[in-house]
Amino acid sequence: MATPQPARLDVAAHHERIRALESNIGGVFLGKQRQVRHILLGFVSGLHVLIEDVPGVGKTTLARCLAASAGMDFGRIQFTPDLLPGDIVGMTVWNAETREFEFKSGSIMHQFILADEINRASPRTQSSLLEAMQEGSVTVEGVTHRLPDPFFVIATQNPVSFIGVFHLPEGELDRFGVSVSIGYPDAADEGRVLDQHGYDPLKELPSVVTPEEVRELRLVVRSLTVAEDVRDYIVALANLTRSSPLLRLGMSPRGAQHVMLAAQAEALLSGRDFVMPEDVIAVAPVVLNHRVVLSADARMDNMSADDVVQGLLKAVPIPAGLR
Repeated sequence: MATPQPARLDVAAHHERIRALESNIGGVFLGKQRQVRHILLGFVSGLHVLIEDVPGVGKTTLARCLAASAGMDFGRIQFTPDLLPGDIVGMTVWNAETREFEFKSGSIMHQFILADEINRASPRTQSSLLEAMQEGSVTVEGVTHRLPDPFFVIATQNPVSFIGVFHLPEGELDRFGVSVSIGYPDAADEGRVLDQHGYDPLKELPSVVTPEEVRELRLVVRSLTVAEDVRDYIVALANLTRSSPLLRLGMSPRGAQHVMLAAQAEALLSGRDFVMPEDVIAVAPVVLNHRVVLSADARMDNMSADDVVQGLLKAVPIPAGLR
């Protein structure tokens, strides 16, 4: 018996939802359209986002804009050296009235989490996010508690040259699907930011999609067509990162999955229901730059992770004729 084929996706309707999110955010967070697009890639595909930048460039504002635009329950966790894992995931406490231990949920029990200055906390506390980001749950005293659905994390980190920061371990970096740097605004956008001084435009920001529609968007992203040649292209890129003398640590299998998911999201943001090699090329730097580790030779040549990734993309033959 033939397997029934799914109905053709209404790509235009889902594309318009993403455009509405982008436009809504742009009314408050001024400029930086490319960075906003990259964060939306992570959001609609369910890939958590890491933002590394100096203080004061609007990272928190951008996160709050996205959460409000999607109508999601927002929670902010300020990471500090004295923050404990139990503060994040929760803990069991003794209830004197019932004479029983009961679970007290931690600050992670929200649909949208801003993990602010994540690298100011110790690696022990940072690791409390690992299960949450990978499996959508937390385990306390042997009992697993599901997190809200949809669930999304934007984490910010200070540059490693700043005082009082810890390096994020490779295992945690690999859980982040997308990394971006916002950077300073240009003169025109900074002037518009100064015009907003004195009032909070977020107070009047409406939601343009619902959490249920976010869940639907994520299902749609995963259903977009990825031809076998495109999958092979991603695998070839992954293998090249693992054998390159310029990298001490290449792409993990999870990283390859993240590249494909981000490419599917890129296709939807472009109004298509299929992935092209150009989608992979567009998303590979923001998916890989934070998770590959440069070799000593690459560092001695003053190469950046982006330099290496761009070079590897040029070295992999691009499949042609895909539609």
